[in-house]
Amino acid sequence: MAASLKERFVAVFAAVAITAYLAAGWTAPLIATLLLSLLFLRDLAKRLFARQLSSDLLAGVSIIASAVMGQYLVGAIIVLMLSGGAAIERYATSRASNVLTALARRMPSIAHRRERLRVADADVSAVGIGDRLVVYPHEICPADGTVLEGHGIMDESYLTGEPFLISKAPGSAVLSGAINGDTPLEIEVARLPRDSRYAQIMRVMEESEQRKPRLRRLADQLGAWYTPLALAIAIGGWAASGDATRFLAVVVIATPCPLLIAIPVAVVGAISLYARHGIVIKNPAALEQIGQCRTWIFDKTGTLTYGRPSLTEIAPGPGFESKQALWLAASLEQYSKHPLAAAILRSAREQNLGPAPVSRLSEKPGEGLRGMVNGDEVVITGRGKLDSGLVPAQMAGLECIVLVNGRFAALMRFRDEPREESRPFIAHLHPRHKATRILLLSGDRVSEAEYLARAVGIGQVHASKTPEEKVAVVSGEAARVPTLFVGDGINDAPAMRTATVAVALGARSDITAEAGDAVILEPTLKKVDELVHIGQRMRRIALESAIGGMMLSLAGTLLAAGGWLPPVGGAIGQEVIDLLAVLNALRVAFPRGELSDF
Repeated sequence: MAASLKERFVAVFAAVAITAYLAAGWTAPLIATLLLSLLFLRDLAKRLFARQLSSDLLAGVSIIASAVMGQYLVGAIIVLMLSGGAAIERYATSRASNVLTALARRMPSIAHRRERLRVADADVSAVGIGDRLVVYPHEICPADGTVLEGHGIMDESYLTGEPFLISKAPGSAVLSGAINGDTPLEIEVARLPRDSRYAQIMRVMEESEQRKPRLRRLADQLGAWYTPLALAIAIGGWAASGDATRFLAVVVIATPCPLLIAIPVAVVGAISLYARHGIVIKNPAALEQIGQCRTWIFDKTGTLTYGRPSLTEIAPGPGFESKQALWLAASLEQYSKHPLAAAILRSAREQNLGPAPVSRLSEKPGEGLRGMVNGDEVVITGRGKLDSGLVPAQMAGLECIVLVNGRFAALMRFRDEPREESRPFIAHLHPRHKATRILLLSGDRVSEAEYLARAVGIGQVHASKTPEEKVAVVSGEAARVPTLFVGDGINDAPAMRTATVAVALGARSDITAEAGDAVILEPTLKKVDELVHIGQRMRRIALESAIGGMMLSLAGTLLAAGGWLPPVGGAIGQEVIDLLAVLNALRVAFPRGELSDF
């Protein structure tokens, strides 16, 4: 029987058994309920042998004691509370799924292999080195290789973290997992699919699954001191009076149901509140830790930046003006799929520069984009085609050169600009969230990462990192203090699985969404702030409910140890305490005031 189904079945059966006993005095259903509790007691025994004093261990002792002493109603009530709390917890985690399954699902299982004059479908596992494959428009590339025929673009941002689409022409390298653009490409396989870059990331993901620190749940932390204290009082009451019913009465009133029920209720309330704010919680356990994270690690592209290049500077050559160069370049780029073309066209539109007619257009590999614009030959290429003395010094960021009739007309520089909110958000982390270390972790070039770090106010930079290297950085940080990682690409997913808490910003990648403990559907940093504040508030209210309930229970244990509270009275008293704790926990779902200070 599946875990969640088992818990729901036991909870419903216990409720029916208690009702049958109270209505008709039937004892058999209560005994059957205690037999069903063996499903839980087996797990409790494993924890006990592992020397783990969990919050529900005391409930197990209560069930056993009530069965031995013939107090079946008391035992059934405890089974109801234990299974009910477990069912609520399972409900809270029911939406979580397996990131490795998502990774495997994303890769195609069929490749289109050229066989002489025709293209036939073949299983990806049968693809060999040197095979010629056709990647149709909008398909995912099944293997690493080299383009043989076709010109187009591929979206490799899911793998590399770079914000730009990559032009592909004969001779260009392609990566498995990249998404093809609008034109078919024929490639030659360079590595077997099992040795591809995408497969390597899957292996890193599997390893990082094992490295992710196990979060010690809030209920277990509290139960570690509460359980032995309650047992000591129970044994003391029994020893002092010689009456075993006092032992049972103490453990029944001491059963930590505020831990078993109130905390899961608080978690479910927080998940509901998050959903109303466009945040999906994949791992409820992370909510108890998110406010305790002192190291924050950010990916660069799409997280602290907008994830698209912008034209930031035009340096005109002798005898040319910036607007003239932009107009000529935009006229040519309207026919290009180059990653920077959109930025040039957007800048031209902002300056109301309509494109001119173009003739004799060509884009040969390695030669750039060429054509006749308004009677002039215009070429857009890289600085390698010119004498370096004619071009301004190279700086961080992307660039292109505009030539008009063979003369240097302009140098255009581009950047993936930081979000407007990035710098103030980073600045508020230390005073508002007690962040002691803030890191930028990127697969992008060092110059680009350092530029962004200066722009947003981050002092520690790890750039040009592969997914494997990102895992090493994050696992090292998480080993020291609780660590929160914010990212948005597949190349972030292995590192996300290693962090204490992982946040996927935006839903552009289903892989990152699976890897994240929380997924923010609207990619804004303000939502990250809301995520932390709701988590902190949930933890505070959960502690109020749990500790308040335990204090009332401990007061009841003193009455039971003194003989003033029988086992059934203890069970009823515990139900009253549970009700108060749950009502307080429900406040999580109904906040008052702002949920962000950013």
